[in-house]
Amino acid sequence: MTDTKSVDRLMQGAIDFHVHADPDPYRSRRLDVLDLALQAKEAGMKAIVAKCHHYSTAPLAYLVNKIVSGFTLIGSLTLNSEVGGLNPEVVEVAARSGARVIWMPTSSSVVDRKKKGAAGISLVDSGGKLHPSVASILEIIKENNMVLGTGHISIPEIYALTTEGIRRGVKVTITHPLNSYFGSVLTLEQQKELGKMGAYIEQCFVCCMPVLGGLSPKVIVEHIKAVGEEHCILSTDFGQAIHPAPPEGFRMMVANMIEFGLSEKEIETLVKVNPSRLLGLD
Repeated sequence: MTDTKSVDRLMQGAIDFHVHADPDPYRSRRLDVLDLALQAKEAGMKAIVAKCHHYSTAPLAYLVNKIVSGFTLIGSLTLNSEVGGLNPEVVEVAARSGARVIWMPTSSSVVDRKKKGAAGISLVDSGGKLHPSVASILEIIKENNMVLGTGHISIPEIYALTTEGIRRGVKVTITHPLNSYFGSVLTLEQQKELGKMGAYIEQCFVCCMPVLGGLSPKVIVEHIKAVGEEHCILSTDFGQAIHPAPPEGFRMMVANMIEFGLSEKEIETLVKVNPSRLLGLD
């Protein structure tokens, strides 16, 4: 059985790259941003990226970090319709407000909207070429040393965006490639290819929960080992009311990763070294 002391060690200085929290305009979240930070600090974590599908969390992070010392809540922005979609101006404002992660469309993406029979925000034109607004957004991300998350876009969009982002020197993360409920599912070969291009593959533990995936943690471990931990990060994507509080969920994730075959050194790379490097916290 997994040694709890190993889990405790790995919690110290860990970073969760993907967490949802209140206030949220449409969903009830497990914790608000202040309680999230307090619990994460108590667990020994270094930082959490707060994500909302509908507004920038940078102002909330600014205030929380004035209240909670010894821990960093990181703001982000998701480019859904509520913020104008592929809007360079809102990205610039988020950057100036301290956001460190910009996610491409999620609930407004072509993939997610198609599941509801509606039109979504596409990153490319009919010829598969990225829209000029995407190039402007990539430039802002690069200039401000932020991280680009692919969100819930299609596989052709992921490749077009990653190719151009890497060419411009942008740090790119491929968002939960094994989640069949949102966005696009990527094959192992596609993940390996994107990793070799220079992107980080973000494996999210929420895929292993009964409601949002039901995937065995063994699958995540197998994919990380095949892609290489140097090309991956681990996050929870927690915050849903039906799941444990994100810091406890993070502990559960770490314990499962050990149980299914990841070494402490590999997990250190996935939850400390790589996310620290991406977020400029190393």
